[in-house]
Amino acid sequence: MPMSQVGSVIGKLKERDSRVDWRKGLCGICPAGCWVEVGFTKGKLVDIRADSSHTLGMICRRGKHAPEIVYSKHRVKHPMKRMGPKGSYDFTRISWDEAYELIAGNLVKIKQESGPEAVSIYTGRGAQELSLCDLYQPKGVVVSSASNILFPFGSPNTTGVGALCYVSLHMTDSPPADMQRLEAAAKRGAQIVVIDPRRTETAIRTNAQWIPIRPGTDCALALSMIEVIIDEDLYDEDFADNWCHGYDDLKTYVQHFQPEVVESITWVAADTIRDLARRIYRASGASLLMYTGLEYSNSGVQSARAVLTLFALANQLDVPGGIGLAMLNSEFPINRSCNLDTPNLDLAIGRSEFPVYTSYRGEAHTIALVDSVLKGQPYQTRALIIHGASLLTSWPQTPIWREVLSKLDFVVCIDRQPTADAAYADIVLPATTMFENYSYMTYGPIFRLRERIIEPVGQARNDYLIMARRKRK
Repeated sequence: MPMSQVGSVIGKLKERDSRVDWRKGLCGICPAGCWVEVGFTKGKLVDIRADSSHTLGMICRRGKHAPEIVYSKHRVKHPMKRMGPKGSYDFTRISWDEAYELIAGNLVKIKQESGPEAVSIYTGRGAQELSLCDLYQPKGVVVSSASNILFPFGSPNTTGVGALCYVSLHMTDSPPADMQRLEAAAKRGAQIVVIDPRRTETAIRTNAQWIPIRPGTDCALALSMIEVIIDEDLYDEDFADNWCHGYDDLKTYVQHFQPEVVESITWVAADTIRDLARRIYRASGASLLMYTGLEYSNSGVQSARAVLTLFALANQLDVPGGIGLAMLNSEFPINRSCNLDTPNLDLAIGRSEFPVYTSYRGEAHTIALVDSVLKGQPYQTRALIIHGASLLTSWPQTPIWREVLSKLDFVVCIDRQPTADAAYADIVLPATTMFENYSYMTYGPIFRLRERIIEPVGQARNDYLIMARRKRK
């Protein structure tokens, strides 16, 4: 064969091998379930893009980098047992059966010595695959990332990232969808105001008015705007008289938050506070978008309450263009009959300090792990399962949490990457990304199956199946 033909054949073979085949599916790099098209070469995920054929088609920057995350050289691919000192990442490979035996043996031993409540679990966003949230959440909870896996074991100490974020706002949409809505609103001529310590990409991409604020003072700003609309009779009197509890007390309380006073607290000018309050009331429709940044302070719950109260009093609740209320039975029904009640909520750590949170969530409060592990208050927590999370990189005061992990008798980490917490684990289990799972997603009334996009990497297993595994007789 002439060399020219050889070169042509080689070129065609290379072209065939490098060809990208596209398949529609769901992004599997986080729990949001954005609709995407995934590119494959030789069965391997090599590219990803938004599914332009559907309104739920979108992708974030992390999603765009999904191939390098899925196939990272650091990916946890098989069960591991710690060999060196805590914090050393000195592990040896073990089998799944050996891992289960070690976990079950240690947990049962601690239960026999100290009671089942000495064992706790913490779940993070990495473990928020929808089936986990739906089927493993405590019974009667509206939305939860906490796992009831230890309830049959007898422990009420299920904790989760909800203690740190999103609970006070009760919002589960992820930012890519919200960003699309904001940009679409801006194109239609909506006035967008971004209140944030930083001039974020959101402010830039929507050409928004940026109001810089001192971190952690959002509640004071909202209360000040409430003071303005009440003082200037800009509020909905019928709503205040007939639909509010404690309005008179609120009216008295916000007098302490006049704009001139709050200016020194928030670093937002008094005139700006007044202008914004008036604009919210006078708008033909004013809505808001809050995400977890509002919660990351010691007044997160109260901040969310104040902001929602402001919009409700300004007659922007359940009106066209305002804050919409979902109709009953408008979401796809999920059978949660398998959910379990917390075995003894009053025994959960943090119960006395956080009665509202623990009652609403049916779980313990994560921050109580610190005193329980380090001081034995109200009792000693000795074992912790960390599922799809990293306490060291998500909670403040990292040295304290490092001390907590160091003092625990037994730690299990279930994740896709060797997290900071995993360095202190006795057992590390490899979990799949959601590209590797069969499951489902719901979006309001919409239901869609999550199909497996790629085969599990290494010996990684579906989080749900890791938790569901029972010991063979």
